[in-house]
Amino acid sequence: MAFKSAAKNPAGKASGKEAVRPKATSEPSGTRPFSAFEWMLSLRYLRARRKEGFISVIAGFSFLGIMLGVATLIIVMAVMNGFRTELLSKILGLNGHLLVQPIDSPLTDYEAVAMRIAGVPGIKLAVPLIEGQALASSAFNASGVLVRGISETNLRALPSIGSNIREGTLQGFDQGEGIAIGKRLADQLSLHAGDNMTLVSPRGAVTPMGTSPRIKAYRIAAIFEIGMSEYDGAFVFMPLPEAQAYFNKDGDVTAIEVYTDNADAMDKYRAAVQQAAQRPVYIVDWRQRNATFFNALQVERNVMFLILTLIVVVAAFNIVSGLNMLVKDKGRDIGILRTMGASRGAIMRIFLVTGAAIGVVGTLAGFLLGLVVCLNVEEIRQFISWLTATELFSPELYYLSRLPAEMNAGETTSVVIMALVLSFLAPLYPSWRAARLDPVEALRYE
Repeated sequence: MAFKSAAKNPAGKASGKEAVRPKATSEPSGTRPFSAFEWMLSLRYLRARRKEGFISVIAGFSFLGIMLGVATLIIVMAVMNGFRTELLSKILGLNGHLLVQPIDSPLTDYEAVAMRIAGVPGIKLAVPLIEGQALASSAFNASGVLVRGISETNLRALPSIGSNIREGTLQGFDQGEGIAIGKRLADQLSLHAGDNMTLVSPRGAVTPMGTSPRIKAYRIAAIFEIGMSEYDGAFVFMPLPEAQAYFNKDGDVTAIEVYTDNADAMDKYRAAVQQAAQRPVYIVDWRQRNATFFNALQVERNVMFLILTLIVVVAAFNIVSGLNMLVKDKGRDIGILRTMGASRGAIMRIFLVTGAAIGVVGTLAGFLLGLVVCLNVEEIRQFISWLTATELFSPELYYLSRLPAEMNAGETTSVVIMALVLSFLAPLYPSWRAARLDPVEALRYE
C-alpha cells in the first residue's frame, strides 16, 4: 500500500491534498524616477577619469560656451538698453517731445499760444525759442554751433541744463548779454566762464550791398555738461530778446518746444496741442525727428541678439557630441546596469541629468557673470582703457561720455529660459540612444 501510494505520488506529496505552489514574484519595476541612484551615477559621469579626459574637455568647453553665451547676451542687451535709454533721456531732455511750428504767419503770439498749450493736462512745459546756426570762435579755435534763444525761467526748467551747470551761473541770464555753452565746446575753444566768445551769423544786417554777416562778442555766463558729446559741443543758449535781435526776429520766435509727462503718448498729446494752439501750426514729435536713428538702434539690437544666440546654440551642440562620446564609452556600464534590472527610463534619465547639469550650471554661471559685469561696466571700461592706453568708448562716435548698462528683467529672463530649454533639449538624443542600447550587444565583446 505504501508502495502504491508512493507510485501515485512520485513527488512525495501527501495523499488527498494538492501541493501549494509558491506564487511567482513580480519582475522588478525599477527605481522611482530621478532617485538618488540615478543622481549618483549622473554626477559620477561628470567627473571623468584619466582615460575619459577628452570627454571631460568637451564638457568643459560646453560649460564655458553656455556661460559666455548667456553672459554676453545679457551684457550686450543691457548695454543696448542703457544706450537707448540714455540717448532718449538726453535728446528728449533738451529737444522736447513735440515741436510746434507756425504755418502761414509768423509766431508773434507765442506767449499766448505757449500758455494755452501749457494748460493742456499732461503738458509739463511749453518753451518758445529761436533757433539759428552760427560760427563760434575764440583766439584759439572755431566751431559751428546751434544757437537757441530762450528765457531764463525756461532754461532753468530744462532738467538737462538747469541741474548740470559746471561753471558760472544762470542768475540774471535775461538781464545781461551772457550766454551758456556746453563743456565740450568750452574745452574745444579753450574758454571758461567769464571769457568772451564771438558769434558770427551769415544773416546779419541788410544793406544796399546785400546782407552782411553779423559778428558779436558775448560773455560766457555759464558752462553746462549734459553728458551727450554732440550736444555739449554744439549748443549755445542766449537770452530770448537778444536772440530775436541777433537773428532779426523782432517779436517773433521759431517754434515752441513742448515737454510732456509721457513720451509714448504722442498721438494723444498731438491732437490736444493742435486744438489748444488755436491757430494753424505744424507739429512734429520726437519719433519723427529721430526715426532713422532709433530704428537703426532697434535693428542693431535685434541682429546682435540673433548672432549672440548662436554662441549658446553651439555650446548646446557640444553637449550633444560630448554625451554621444560618453554613451559610447559607457556601453559596458549600461549593459551591466540593464542586466541588474535598471530600466530604459532610468538609463535615459541618468544621461539626461548628466547633460542638463552642464547646461544649467553654465546658464546660472553666465547669469551671475553678466550681472556682475553690468553692475560694474563703466569701471571695467575705464580699467581696460587704462590697460590698453586707448579710448574704448569714444564720445565722438557714441555721443555719450560713459558706457551705460540697463538690465531689463523680461529680456534677462528670456535669455536664461532660452539657455535652460536648450540645455534640456540637447541631451535628449544621446540619452535616448543610451536607453535603446541592447545589453547583450554591449557585453558581447567584453
